[in-house]
Amino acid sequence: MNVQTRRFLLAGSASLAASGSLAFAAPHRHRAASSHAHAPAPASDDAGGDGDASTAPVGPPAVTPIGPLDTVARWACIVDYTTGAVLLEKAADERMPPSSLTKMMTAYIVFGMLKSGRLKLDQPLPVSEKAWRMQGSKMFVPLGESIPVQDLIQGMVIQSGNDACIVLAEGVSGSEEQFVALMNDQAGRLGMTNSHFMNATGWPADNHYMSARDVATLAVRLIRDFPEYYHFFSEKDYRFNKIAQGNRNVLVDKGLADGLKTGHTDAGGFGLCASADRGGNRIVLALNGMPSTNARAHEGERLLEWSFANFENAVLFRRGDVVEHAAVWLGTAPTVPLVATRDIVMTLPHGWRSRAHIGVDYQAPVQAPVAAGQVLGELVIANPGLADIRMSLAAGQDVTRLGLFARASAVLGQKLGRH
Repeated sequence: MNVQTRRFLLAGSASLAASGSLAFAAPHRHRAASSHAHAPAPASDDAGGDGDASTAPVGPPAVTPIGPLDTVARWACIVDYTTGAVLLEKAADERMPPSSLTKMMTAYIVFGMLKSGRLKLDQPLPVSEKAWRMQGSKMFVPLGESIPVQDLIQGMVIQSGNDACIVLAEGVSGSEEQFVALMNDQAGRLGMTNSHFMNATGWPADNHYMSARDVATLAVRLIRDFPEYYHFFSEKDYRFNKIAQGNRNVLVDKGLADGLKTGHTDAGGFGLCASADRGGNRIVLALNGMPSTNARAHEGERLLEWSFANFENAVLFRRGDVVEHAAVWLGTAPTVPLVATRDIVMTLPHGWRSRAHIGVDYQAPVQAPVAAGQVLGELVIANPGLADIRMSLAAGQDVTRLGLFARASAVLGQKLGRH
């Protein structure tokens, strides 16, 4: 029997619900084959002043699913936390001086030690002369004293203290150099392919770099892997040794974001990694190469607002929902349900319901035997301006093969039906 690929239109623009979340248990099916339309698609932190307050775009525009967008950032990557969809990118894989965005990896290692029990929040760590002498942004740790880990984390995250980073690195690994080896190993395991660290602070150094995409990846993993410690990034101020300092992330201070980190070097400009949650949708933003603290705050706020204003997450199907029934050849059942293998949540531009085409690709008919869970096809979402999104569909039940006599009868009947 001939086997052919068939695509069925499951939901046209007019049939999509107006709610923000869609879950189809048994969608209306259009039996005509459908086609999917495509449209053309020298301080390690903020120790200096504002510098050039210009907010003129730098270089070519960023690439987004809804068209180019100018930005003052030299490097940028914005992702949806839930789906991983990239909402904006500009030179996102280029190596860049990360400045104090580096401290996010230092925090990741420290949080991992806390979670495993190898470090305690109330555990005091000694302040070495190296830590005490650190330049740039400081927590002002006293030489020869021991500081609890919790205070050091606050000093590192809120005050961007280079001295706090060294105390933590030496307390965890014995030396900053050994701690940096942990940072690079962890970067590899997180898939941060354009990152390499030479220190725990972000102090300018040859061969010390990250990409904007890697910064966003690290931020997502910090939030996901250590929710119990993420609150440190949202604290607005901290007092230590009778010195009060505020969070350098203006978006946190204004209540527009709940993390994560800022940075600045002469070579890399002003950088920001921020995250915000609105109504259960979380956006993660990584920007670098901006000309001033004012430009950083303005652009961070503007691009967060742009992200929430232009994209939404839609639940198209829940895990186990029947998306389609596929005909079965030589099976004990005439059809097999094609079910979603997981919740299918998509980040799509606002207004996508009026443009999207949702279809299924599979080989028709399916050859028996079929095992439950066997991947048989794909759900395909086509939306102008976006690449097709494909998600696996699996058999919802077993379908055994007909016996020899029944198979012979079916084949004979099929051949006779051609004449």
